[in-house]
Amino acid sequence: MKTKALTFNVTRRVPELIPPAKATPHEMKYLSPIDELESLRYQAPVVSFYPRSESAAHAKDPATVIRKAIAEALVYYYPLAGRLRGNSKPQLVVDCTGEGIIFTEADADVSIDEFGDPICPPIPGLSELLSDVSGSGGILGCPLVLAQVTRLKCGGFVFATRFNHALCDGVGMVQFLTAVSELARGWPTPSVHPLWHRHLIRSRRPQENTVARREFDHTITPLFEQDELMIQRSFIFDDYQVSSLRRHHIGKSSSCSTFELIAAIIWRARTMALKFDPREEVRLLVAVDIRNKFNPPIPIGYYGNVIAAPAAVTTAGQLKANPISYTVELIKSAKASVNADNLINVPCVVGARSFTLSDVRRLGVQYVDYGWGKPEYGGFPIWGGGQAPYASFLIPVKSPNGENRSVVPMSLPQPAMVSFAEELDHMMNNDALHSSL
Repeated sequence: MKTKALTFNVTRRVPELIPPAKATPHEMKYLSPIDELESLRYQAPVVSFYPRSESAAHAKDPATVIRKAIAEALVYYYPLAGRLRGNSKPQLVVDCTGEGIIFTEADADVSIDEFGDPICPPIPGLSELLSDVSGSGGILGCPLVLAQVTRLKCGGFVFATRFNHALCDGVGMVQFLTAVSELARGWPTPSVHPLWHRHLIRSRRPQENTVARREFDHTITPLFEQDELMIQRSFIFDDYQVSSLRRHHIGKSSSCSTFELIAAIIWRARTMALKFDPREEVRLLVAVDIRNKFNPPIPIGYYGNVIAAPAAVTTAGQLKANPISYTVELIKSAKASVNADNLINVPCVVGARSFTLSDVRRLGVQYVDYGWGKPEYGGFPIWGGGQAPYASFLIPVKSPNGENRSVVPMSLPQPAMVSFAEELDHMMNNDALHSSL
């Protein structure tokens, strides 16, 4: 579907710092080797759209409720109220100063239904819904979380946040937001006790790999030209389309997850659309949560980064010549290669011939309820985070009849985007996947 053009006006109050509601320890906390990776040194936005709820206590203002709940949650998550520093090692440390996070209260002359049906990324007007407050966009010495509540003219509201990814992964971000939501609904304490426990990963040392880990190759892959016109579009998959893909390309000879199947056709269509030389090497990096790869597993409550990005690697020619089942098996093998002894050196591979896809459907941000019910949309508002346009997500979206649907936002040069949509249609035999040009 097309990126929806939408303009609206926002009136903001002066941004403020929200410190923890009570005094918290002033100490230095070290990050884990995964937290310190260069590829995670960016700001990750999360946005949720809440319609007017007749069951909510409308005498209460969402900005007031959420502001108070954030202050209470920061008592438990007090490192997020600090500032990230560098030291002479070099290492990153969190200075738990208790200064707080930045919060902005706003009003917009737009209704929730104007954002689309379904609402999906790229979210129009994101810069209005999450204002880049001066001094907030850096990695070191800046607030670690930026938040904005924007009331809409229809009675709904948008809650947008931006996290320093060095502090937490998607699971950790949603864990914090869930704690805020529980406190907003009157819970005395969060249901999950947060754990810092970075020593659980810091104590591990990478061992010699017994299998080739291609994501660690230092391959130079060119970037898109800065002056290229990049087009952003979202491609939606429902249960029928996924079933059609399985029937046409997998059959009964193999099994795979929905993510592996969609990742395979996205990677193949993108590679063919960009018209690489058949001899050129292409790779798909699959971001995966590896909490259960440890023995014992990382405990519930840990909110640091516990992710790896194993790579499926082949040539453009092989990807085109072989069936989708070949691509699926490459992805499955890459995911199976990850273990707790070889995950520390997660790579940062960015370029046109490399693409990263993350499955965020089970993070749970689409269920976070601050007292106004579940959001119409909850998730990442843009494609790729700090690696756009070389990365994207598989994101859950609502459908009118309640069926499961997922969206993959893509960003490609204009001619490649047309070819990409055509390749997807071809792989679906033109009968299940539709995306208006």
